[in-house]
Amino acid sequence: MSTEPRLAEVTGPEPAQEAARGTDQAVKETLEDYTLRFAPRSYRRWTPMVVATTALGGIAYMADFSIGAGIGLAHGTGNALLAIAVAAVVIFVTGFPLAYYGARYNIDLDLITRGSGFGYFGSVITSVIFASFTFIFFALEGSIMAQGLKLGLGLPLWLGYLVSTLMVIPLVIYGMSALSKLQVWTTPVWLLLMVGPLVYLVATDPGTVDRFLAYAGTDGDGGVNTASVLLGAGVCLSLIAQIGEQIDYLRFMPPKTEANKRSWWTAVVMAGPGWVVLGALKQAIGVFLAVYIIAEVGASAAPEPIQQFKHAFDAMMPSWIVLPLAVALVVISQIKINVTNAYSGSLAWTNSFTRVTKRYPGRMVFVLVNLGFALALMEADMFSFLNSILGFYSNCAIAWVVTVATDIGINKYVLKLSPHAPEFRRGMLYAVNPVGVVSFVAASGLSIAMYFHALGDTLQPYSPVAAAVIAFVLTPLMAVVTKGRYYLRRTDDGIADPLLDEDGNPSAVAYTCHVCRQQFERPDVAACRTHDAVVCSLCLSTDKVGDHVLPAAV
Repeated sequence: MSTEPRLAEVTGPEPAQEAARGTDQAVKETLEDYTLRFAPRSYRRWTPMVVATTALGGIAYMADFSIGAGIGLAHGTGNALLAIAVAAVVIFVTGFPLAYYGARYNIDLDLITRGSGFGYFGSVITSVIFASFTFIFFALEGSIMAQGLKLGLGLPLWLGYLVSTLMVIPLVIYGMSALSKLQVWTTPVWLLLMVGPLVYLVATDPGTVDRFLAYAGTDGDGGVNTASVLLGAGVCLSLIAQIGEQIDYLRFMPPKTEANKRSWWTAVVMAGPGWVVLGALKQAIGVFLAVYIIAEVGASAAPEPIQQFKHAFDAMMPSWIVLPLAVALVVISQIKINVTNAYSGSLAWTNSFTRVTKRYPGRMVFVLVNLGFALALMEADMFSFLNSILGFYSNCAIAWVVTVATDIGINKYVLKLSPHAPEFRRGMLYAVNPVGVVSFVAASGLSIAMYFHALGDTLQPYSPVAAAVIAFVLTPLMAVVTKGRYYLRRTDDGIADPLLDEDGNPSAVAYTCHVCRQQFERPDVAACRTHDAVVCSLCLSTDKVGDHVLPAAV
């Protein structure tokens, strides 16, 4: 199939020079990593396994060790392991449809959310939630790195926070092309440093396993109870939004064909919902290492990953190498995850700002904004009240992810009230779709009220369950009530060529946008309202007066 432009250059009036100049910066930046838009086939040159390795490199964070340790210390090993398992199942099930859509149609989670029940402007609120996720976890990882720098180099914490923030800026400027190299080359070293101490401790001192399994926690007698499991699961479920960062990489998957379908599916499952398998394992290791430290030196340092691995390395290596290795593990992990946090957060902030203001300020502006929020959290010592922050945040994240996953799984495939092919372009969607917005607001609002004891102490541990159940029930119910009428503002984008090719992949046919004069593939353009030409999705987003936006279908 030809990839030449299908429409000739416009011979009518030129677009306003000011508007054209206003798109120059946007074009230059978004063509590096296709910020805010569909990732074209011509750019997706990586193999499925390279994309998967890059995506999995982003979950090298140390926060899992702290999260697992915190749950284990509070509720005991039995409750902690059950909580981790419950959260992992929920995250895997909800993450699967999102990962599939991101990889199959080459769009990020915000673009998926727009067409899966929220509408063009309705998904702004979920973009802000996702951006919050990235700077919360950036701050958490930065705090962990600062603890390592203090222990290893004697840096005061405030300076360690600043160093951990500034060092990622050069790495996050260049998007996917640079991040793929970083993640692929550092992953083997990270895996060796993480797994080696655990294997050694279990092999040389089997009693560590017995102490681990018998640990009762500080809030109970070691018995398993529902409230403890759900409270722990609520903290773990704050990570449910991690699927958004996985999709920021999975959107660069190559087209799915008969020849590559096995490796394609393996990569999507492994690097999509499968991230939680490694995440859950790290949380369980965090419980194990915390219990080990308690037996060795006491509970005060048990939640800190730098202390966990320092003592683990100390059991198997000469003392002179212990601290450098522990610091190296923490620094490598922090860099691997925080370049992803800074990158994904900048995409989310830019996405929201551009839609609301119809102006593209440049992604680097929001890299700095995201880092500023993260640095403020670190300086406020967020690490000391970590579980409270994550427990509250999880209610919003669960409501959002479950709503979108339900819209894809139920409304698209079972009820068939939601359009099967994802839509994200301005003019094609209603501003707000009550299906997703109402479901999300109701689920997050009620679950947050429960979390803050507004409905009584008995129901407080059940707030994550409430967020998931309400979103799961209301999403199809709202689709039935509205009869699916608020998904698409119009069904015809004014272009005759099909959106998908014969294999069901987004078409690679190229068109020239008559505003920015760049070529874009079929899913990223729509016909212009005022010219016999096409306009790319970003130029539609930044069209302040709506000259190019197609009218609503009558």
